[in-house]
Amino acid sequence: MRLDIVTPDRMVYSADVNMVIARATDGDLGILPGHAPLIAGLDIWPLRIQTDEGEQQFALCGGFIEVRPQKITILASCAELPAEIDIERAESAKERAENRLRSPLPDTDVRRAEVALKRAMMRLKVVQSKTNLIM
Repeated sequence: MRLDIVTPDRMVYSADVNMVIARATDGDLGILPGHAPLIAGLDIWPLRIQTDEGEQQFALCGGFIEVRPQKITILASCAELPAEIDIERAESAKERAENRLRSPLPDTDVRRAEVALKRAMMRLKVVQSKTNLIM
């Protein structure tokens, strides 16, 4: 089945895949060819793709997934391959968010800091798990 991952900036990925594993806002999805049509919101979580060559992960910053029997389209605010992730930037963002949450100032947007922390931790998780995947 065809998988297209699109962000506002670019087409991140477009290829045939065997399976897609995503975290929707209401739980995990495992999608195989012939899956029933579905539209769901996606959480900030690593997206796993299985192909004939092995498994690959993307850092996915939420969005939406549309599933049809032979095509999956993901519209995401951001999607990155492990090689595209700036580790130092992700670690710095994680540190800043943790500091904001640890000692919030009166004008601190706590929800925004929580989302920033979740994105940074997800990016680091994708980079760290890259070595455990068959590419």
